[in-house]
Amino acid sequence: MRIAIHAADLDHERIDGTRVYLFSMLKNFGKISAQDSFIVYHRNDFNPELTPPNFANYLFKKIPFPKFWTQTRFAWQLFWDNPRVLWMPVHNLPRWRRKKMKTVVTVHDLAFKIFPQYFPEQELIKLNRLGDYAIENADHLIAVSQATRHDLLKFFPTIPAEKIKVIPHGFDGQLFQQNFSENKNEEILKNYQLKAKSYLLYVGAIQPRKNLMVLIEAFEKIKKNRLELKLVLAGAPAWNFQEILQKIKDSVFAEDIVVTDKLPFEILPALYRNAAVFVFPSLYEGFGIPVLEAMSCGAPTILANNSSLPEVGGQAALYFEANNVEELLTCLEKVLSDENLRQRMIAKGLEQAQKFSWEKCAQETLEFIKRF
Repeated sequence: MRIAIHAADLDHERIDGTRVYLFSMLKNFGKISAQDSFIVYHRNDFNPELTPPNFANYLFKKIPFPKFWTQTRFAWQLFWDNPRVLWMPVHNLPRWRRKKMKTVVTVHDLAFKIFPQYFPEQELIKLNRLGDYAIENADHLIAVSQATRHDLLKFFPTIPAEKIKVIPHGFDGQLFQQNFSENKNEEILKNYQLKAKSYLLYVGAIQPRKNLMVLIEAFEKIKKNRLELKLVLAGAPAWNFQEILQKIKDSVFAEDIVVTDKLPFEILPALYRNAAVFVFPSLYEGFGIPVLEAMSCGAPTILANNSSLPEVGGQAALYFEANNVEELLTCLEKVLSDENLRQRMIAKGLEQAQKFSWEKCAQETLEFIKRF
């Protein structure tokens, strides 16, 4: 079968969950299904950290174009190449396309519907226009969690439920379950002036929907009695991040709040493994890949109790209401003061993470795409 894949997201400098997802699928599709051919379209040069492997059954097509690439140059190339199926790993879809070409669109989340106030105006307009069209007109949809499927049926009630297939994300077990030497661990921690088991860790974008103001407030409260504790926000600013950075700057404990900015993948396992607690306070997640990464590295995990996070964390995490600083503070005190609880959470987390993998996700995704 000839399968077209929209891979322009792998050209971007900033790395997020949707791009890790696409990259991970391309690391697996070629070896899972050697008998199929894949045309991988992108616009510019791949991000070096997101460059997919060059399998024999991959044909890469780099086709630059200045504006509206998906709806113009990409659409025209699809018409010319005439693939059997088009897989869009983000909710977008060319309006101009052959009717006989089947389309499968992955929907990661509907945050732009639920928290529109946290998106720049132009970005919100684009997401609504492109997202609505793709969701309503794709032949089939992949939802990355039951929570996302629920949101799709809520906001698009005319979509037949059978059009949606839930296929959970995974994580890179080879990367996040590797063992670092003691010297390597020390070197990484020293770069950020950290000590093992003496910091709270968040991994992800710096933006309002991630609810970092609540995490910072909880840290400021617990820090008063745990002077050795630091807070690490491992991620780069996304959009509307200014208020968060100002909150950090104004904090009495500003010197003990570390914002790493963009990190190489190979640094993350050491940060997870040496964290006292991993906290993911997000207001909404379509999935939440860092949860699996943290659990696979043996970090006790505290999550906001919303959207897909209980699906991903299962019984291995502690949960708090996202806007309740005191609830988060209580969870933190429990984990930091009870070693038996920590060890139980670590064991359960390792077990929970094993339920997910990119290999399994790729297998199910490819089987779904090829059904048509």
